[in-house]
Amino acid sequence: MHTPERFTGPLASLWRIDGPRLAHDLLRDVSDPLPVPPATDRSTWSALDAPTLADIGARATASLAAPWPVPLQSDYSRRWREGDRDTYEQAVFARQSRLSRAVVMAAATLEDQWLDEVADGVTLLCEQSSWCWPAHDDTHAVHGAVVPTVTDPFLDLGAGEVVGQLAWLDHVLAAPLDERYPGLRTRIRHEADARVLTPFLRRRDWHWLGLDGDVHNWNPWIHGNVLVAALALEDDADRRAQIVDLVIEGIDRYVAGLPDDGAVDEGYSYWWNGACRAIEALDVLRHATSGALDATSIPALRATVAFPHRMHLSDGWYLNVADGPARPSQAQPWHALHRAARAVQDEQAAAHAATHRVVDGPVADEAAGLGRLLRALVDTAWHDAAPIGSPLPRDVWLPSTQVLIARHEGGSPRGLTLAAKGGHNGEHHNHNDVGELVVALNGVPVIVDAGRPTYTAATFGPDRYAIWTMQSTWHNVPEVRGSAQAPGTTYAARDLTVQQDEAGAVLRMDLAAAYPRDDISRWWRTCRLDRAAARVTVTDEWELDGASRPSGESDDATSVRLLLAGTVRTSPGRAEIDALDGAGTAVVAWEPAVPCAVTRRELDDPMLADVWGNDLTLLTLDVTGIGATGSLQLTVEER
Repeated sequence: MHTPERFTGPLASLWRIDGPRLAHDLLRDVSDPLPVPPATDRSTWSALDAPTLADIGARATASLAAPWPVPLQSDYSRRWREGDRDTYEQAVFARQSRLSRAVVMAAATLEDQWLDEVADGVTLLCEQSSWCWPAHDDTHAVHGAVVPTVTDPFLDLGAGEVVGQLAWLDHVLAAPLDERYPGLRTRIRHEADARVLTPFLRRRDWHWLGLDGDVHNWNPWIHGNVLVAALALEDDADRRAQIVDLVIEGIDRYVAGLPDDGAVDEGYSYWWNGACRAIEALDVLRHATSGALDATSIPALRATVAFPHRMHLSDGWYLNVADGPARPSQAQPWHALHRAARAVQDEQAAAHAATHRVVDGPVADEAAGLGRLLRALVDTAWHDAAPIGSPLPRDVWLPSTQVLIARHEGGSPRGLTLAAKGGHNGEHHNHNDVGELVVALNGVPVIVDAGRPTYTAATFGPDRYAIWTMQSTWHNVPEVRGSAQAPGTTYAARDLTVQQDEAGAVLRMDLAAAYPRDDISRWWRTCRLDRAAARVTVTDEWELDGASRPSGESDDATSVRLLLAGTVRTSPGRAEIDALDGAGTAVVAWEPAVPCAVTRRELDDPMLADVWGNDLTLLTLDVTGIGATGSLQLTVEER
């Protein structure tokens, strides 16, 4: 296969890399490849944080009496028959979580029962037909099969996570495993090479490499795991250097695509498995090269450390764009953010991370993977971090994604917070949502973005926009003469201006190009937070070519839509929303008082119901009767 010309991005430019020789010369002795001490370092492992050890130990002990989770072939094949990817994946996740717990207990105690548990888990993974998650496997497309093609393994996120887990445990438990289970580490190396390292070297057309310029979160996630595997499991120095050099080049593509403001178009939830994965991989590389390859001076990497706290609305709530939930799991690897913030001396980002450090609670758990758990266990600064409150900046503007957040005052969720975005409809994990707005009351969203349901085969296929949460119809944007927005980068906001000052914040943009129509001359949307008046105002002004049909002819009706969370009461020209979490009552008024249709959407998917409860409410404000040229003004205030 043709090898493309070497990519030169910020990393290669900073480090003056032109081939694998530099990696070969700088890599540490293979006995110390990863930034976690081995279990033979009893000064570390016999003095682990007691709450964390007790927390993990309780779950690990409970697992001992139960059979290991078994991912079934029939469940693997359901991805092609029924579109169900989740059933198989949950069994895989449970198997890996159990193994991670056993590794920690084995390293902490060196007891035979935990080493036996580790050996069982390792062997099960080594005998698992595929490490690839079924949603990603090309076995059907390439081979016409609905079972893994073991002679042609696909290197995806799942395979990366397994090989990373095996590499970390091999590093930590090398000596006790060699003593009790001679040959097991040889088996690990065989499977890692056959399923990951050789495919990584042999195929240089993996879509996640970003050779076409489309670089997304798979890139640093997989490359980071391949890096760990090469450092810990590849014994040939030249081959190890070759793999590491390719990893550096691969992550360089991701870093080159990271904007100067550090924003991630996939949203807050995907930051943890995108930009954060890149930062973590580069930190491992810094360790492996004794600090010679240090990327902390790159502006985009420094800026992205601030992204999580810039998206923060209040305790547990975040601005969610793309496929992210508004109330994501709190079980994030906060230690990774804290460590990154320390490295770039970002005190606000460190404070946001430390807010989630529960005093006398576990420093981490196994949910985010073994490597992340091990790093948290030996991070004394994270262990000692004290919660001091999230910074909640008053104003945020991210020009690369055209996302604005403005709150009444910095440092507090009190009052109204306005979030709005321009952007385009070809973003990663895209929803058709150009012009979207979210309004939070005392930190809790009342005008909301639904997020996404459980992933299925349809989520990333041609039927993606048949899913209601992906459609502009269920976002807080107009629908013009019966037309919703269309997907693609050309469907975008234009002529955008932003203003932020003491008085408030304003985002103004033309939405006309977001629709697959040629009769929209202009659709100006102006989103404004007035701090003195404690009011959010959204003004829509439009110019359409040709005459509009009378209101009520729904086939080409024009409307402005609002998706609301909480208990909703409507009256002419007005809606009251009792916010979730007892956050208060917001009043939405519109002028002129056009007709309003109310649609209650029951939520039967746990990914949505766990955030919003039983339902969401869609208000459809019919502005057809105003005419081809007109305006509508919405105001939002706290009652």
